[in-house]
Amino acid sequence: MTKVFDATSTTEDVLSGVNLRGKRILVTGVSAGLGIETARSLAAHGAHVVGAARDVAKAEAATAKVRKDAAAGGGSFELTALDLANLKSVRACADALLGAGKPFDVIIANAGVMATPYGHTADGFETQFGTNHLGHFVLVNRIAPLIASGGRLVNLSSSGHRYSNVDLEDPNFERTPYDPFLAYGRSKTANILFAVAFDRRHGGRGVRAAAVHPGGIQTELGRHLNTDDVKTIMDQLNTQLAAEGKGPFQFKTIPQGAATSVWAGVAAPADEIGSRYCENCHVGRIVADDVTISAVSEGVRGYALDADTAEALWRKSEELVGESF
Repeated sequence: MTKVFDATSTTEDVLSGVNLRGKRILVTGVSAGLGIETARSLAAHGAHVVGAARDVAKAEAATAKVRKDAAAGGGSFELTALDLANLKSVRACADALLGAGKPFDVIIANAGVMATPYGHTADGFETQFGTNHLGHFVLVNRIAPLIASGGRLVNLSSSGHRYSNVDLEDPNFERTPYDPFLAYGRSKTANILFAVAFDRRHGGRGVRAAAVHPGGIQTELGRHLNTDDVKTIMDQLNTQLAAEGKGPFQFKTIPQGAATSVWAGVAAPADEIGSRYCENCHVGRIVADDVTISAVSEGVRGYALDADTAEALWRKSEELVGESF
């Protein structure tokens, strides 16, 4: 019988009794927060984890416990350089992995930025869309031949996808007034749609893709938010919770936040999570676009799982990066 987990489950809960020896797993964004815990928990249960990070020196220092727990649990860990905001770096990383020729059982596209000031990646894309979506789009598609049959792709998304659907007519905010959370919402919706389209292309060989929302966690992801921003968000959340007769908002711990990524990557039934949006260690329910939903409620907007939009985003992404997959 499949174990049942929830919002309070940790990576250790999800991986209890699981032996990952012989599994190779790629995790992006391993220099802080969720990426470190995701890599640590998997390596501690025997997996060989390849961690990708923009700042390798920072990641080297930050992952000391990952190496320690890997050694104790029969796993191993190595680092590779990856700057998702620079496609030259993305392609170099992909080329190095392809050159090594070693297959992956799971790819967890964990790295990302949130609510950044208006700016552009090295290739001229709006920072959040370029980093969160296009960087992973190129990396994952280039190394897709390395994903073993029966493997999985897990894209880190967010309940922030509810801020906005993608805008394929103006992905770089050239005509739309820039709003940090609107841009974040577009990029997080793109992460879900990418999983939908990838699953459609690779499901036939047993490779499944899903998107996950880790929950509210205090990590470096919020580095661009000032004190007033955080207070406003927390006041809104607590007002909504009070209206629902619930207590104040509680942040998840980092092991609780990383649990859904690990669950979708190695514990959940493949057919259950394929082409779906997951949260709190289960598949999220679809909420119609015209139905009011509070920021603290569960659920995924229907537009984020729309197959036609997923295909349109795939074609637009290929056009933007100048590469077909």
